[in-house]
Amino acid sequence: MSLNSTDDVTPESPVPSHFMSYAGLDPQVMILASLFIAMIAVATLVFITKRQSQSKGNSLILVGAPDSGKTTIFTSLVYNQTVPTHTSLQTNSSFIPRSGSKQPFRIIDIPGHPRIREQFREFVSDAKALVFIVDANTISRNGSVVAEHLHLVMSAIASLPPSHSLPSLIILAHKADLMRTASGSADSILLAVNRVQTVLERELEKRRLSQSGMGVESMGSEDEKSDVGGLECSGPEATFKFDNWDGGEVRFLGTSIKEVKVPQGGKPGLFALQDWIEDNM
Repeated sequence: MSLNSTDDVTPESPVPSHFMSYAGLDPQVMILASLFIAMIAVATLVFITKRQSQSKGNSLILVGAPDSGKTTIFTSLVYNQTVPTHTSLQTNSSFIPRSGSKQPFRIIDIPGHPRIREQFREFVSDAKALVFIVDANTISRNGSVVAEHLHLVMSAIASLPPSHSLPSLIILAHKADLMRTASGSADSILLAVNRVQTVLERELEKRRLSQSGMGVESMGSEDEKSDVGGLECSGPEATFKFDNWDGGEVRFLGTSIKEVKVPQGGKPGLFALQDWIEDNM
């Protein structure tokens, strides 16, 4: 008797199970089926990996008009100290390490000069958040210019494919400590945020009406009329409001150059942004 007697096939014994599983199948068919299954598995893995890479950004992008304080904020976050800066004409980038198990993230400072400000588009697909920095002390004078810049950022976010997780949009009312308030510096943050939001909503509404042909600006030449989208809103409001923007959630934060006095004591001027980073990046 053979040592592998359980595999012997005789008229009196049943066909072994591992022979029966291949009975009646052409070897070429089995090879093709195996290749097909392998191709499906590889394609699925590539699709999932690509979607994850597109949907999970890990960058914080600083954008905004020239002299709004972007580079100063960049150096404060990267080096934990304020470094003298001047108007930037090139992109600054650095990785910030995290404590514990948190992964480091990349912070990118995009120049605000009109000729190069749209460089942010190169990084928006990998952004976890875009921080649009506004000089709250001068927004009443240059609101239309700042709104035009913000419109470009909002359009880029709204144009991302549906499979992409939309990055957060933070509008930072900066230099709040330079604003004069009647009841002390503790109220300057709230005043800065309210002023920036009010001015930007008003100016973006003008741009929205201009695009729809209902605004005064639409009476000009076709070259003067903006064709940049991204200001669509939903909800009962007839005018543009950040709360109703279809491009995602907009968060307003207020910061200052110097330490701000609050009931709990003094806090660094960027504490609101730093707290958001700690909780969300």
